[in-house]
Amino acid sequence: MTIEQLSTELKRLKDNFCDVEDMHTFTFGKTSVHIGAEKAQNMTDEYEKECRMLNEQIAAIEKELRAKGAI
Repeated sequence: MTIEQLSTELKRLKDNFCDVEDMHTFTFGKTSVHIGAEKAQNMTDEYEKECRMLNEQIAAIEKELRAKGAI
């Protein structure tokens, strides 16, 4: 991938990460009392899994950009 493509992908992933955080905060904050502990724990587990995945992808792209001297 070119530096421009990597930068675009990095921006997209960071935007997605922010969206996931916002959605989780809004949804979890509003519903955790009503859905019960087990479902709330499952939501948290899924959120953490998605965050880990996005962070790994972001780190890989940043590493590649550093290797190309773009960061």
